[in-house]
Amino acid sequence: MSIIAGNLQAVEATITDAVKASERTRNDVQLLAVSKTFPAQAVLDAMAAGQLAFGENYLQEALDKIASVAQAQPDAAVEWHFIGPIQSNKTRPIAASFAWVHTVERLKIAQRLSEQRPPELGPLNICLQVNISGEASKSGATPEELPGLAREVAQLPNLRLRGLMAIPEPTTDIAAQRAAFARVRALFDALRADGLEMDTLSMGMSGDLAPAIAEGATIVRVGSAIFGKRDDT
Repeated sequence: MSIIAGNLQAVEATITDAVKASERTRNDVQLLAVSKTFPAQAVLDAMAAGQLAFGENYLQEALDKIASVAQAQPDAAVEWHFIGPIQSNKTRPIAASFAWVHTVERLKIAQRLSEQRPPELGPLNICLQVNISGEASKSGATPEELPGLAREVAQLPNLRLRGLMAIPEPTTDIAAQRAAFARVRALFDALRADGLEMDTLSMGMSGDLAPAIAEGATIVRVGSAIFGKRDDT
């Protein structure tokens, strides 16, 4: 067994324990393997262990990796998620190369993704990033901006608004982790109560998986626990 395969098993066990503790089912939570900064071979190793959904932050690196993986495994049903900051001049390749985008925080970006999504690919799945901790250095719409943004994005063609994404302020305090994720869940529930058909909460990473799952995460984004430490963390 490869190191990555063993790490995936350990992450899977953590997710399984968390969903049981939360009285949820394993199918409620998707594992997104964050492969940014790691080579295509690491993705292929994870694929060999059964992982097919991958998150990337840096566009050019991601496009090169997507091409390499497609060449090596042309028939694999790989699902690529863009989870990094989005510049206006980079929306076209994002719209054409990814199944999901988790980091929409402005209407202009959503409009460009909608206009540039190739129709034959079907709707692009969108999560709105919310800055739940109010950090000046953190991307995302404010909770106050969110309802208006969500209503606008939900009307755009070629997009499907799936839910919210958040990266709360880092802390090792479990109660504080849960409180931040609970605030995201409350925003999500309020938007659904207003009639938006959303089903996704993208929250929780290697260090706070269980609290995120306890508060309703449906996608957890895990990188270092699968692929090892990276230079940018």
